[in-house]
Amino acid sequence: MKTTLSLKPAEVQKDWVLIDAEGLVLGRLAVIIANRLRGKHKPTFTPHVDCGDNVVVINAEKVALTGNKTEDKVFYYHTGYAGGIKGRTVRERLASANPGSVVTKAVERMITRGPLQRAQMKHLYVYTGAEHPHAGQQPTPLDIAALNPKNKRG
Repeated sequence: MKTTLSLKPAEVQKDWVLIDAEGLVLGRLAVIIANRLRGKHKPTFTPHVDCGDNVVVINAEKVALTGNKTEDKVFYYHTGYAGGIKGRTVRERLASANPGSVVTKAVERMITRGPLQRAQMKHLYVYTGAEHPHAGQQPTPLDIAALNPKNKRG
């Protein structure tokens, strides 16, 4: 008799993963990060439990986009006032004070919305430089460029 394993939140084992985003294609990187955050790479995946890993992304400002997306893709936001819709291109967002938000938003939009998404997004740590304060957790590096040749540009 085969039974389906359903994890309880207390039984979850969370690992730490380090990803260097330098030269990686944004969409392909976001898919891999989203799957790691959800825990879909594990055989014990349970859809209603936060069973994913903690993901640390470094060099987020050096992420690559294919085609003319740096100029053509516009992220819109609203100020809250009437007629207050504004937009910024990806190039402007990468040159801003928080370029890691491009990676964060790409991942956030790939995870199903709701309370579970908010819990899973708390396990994503994005840093613009090569330094991160999570060395004590000993994250295992994940080489995304080696998974598929299309993952890396430049």
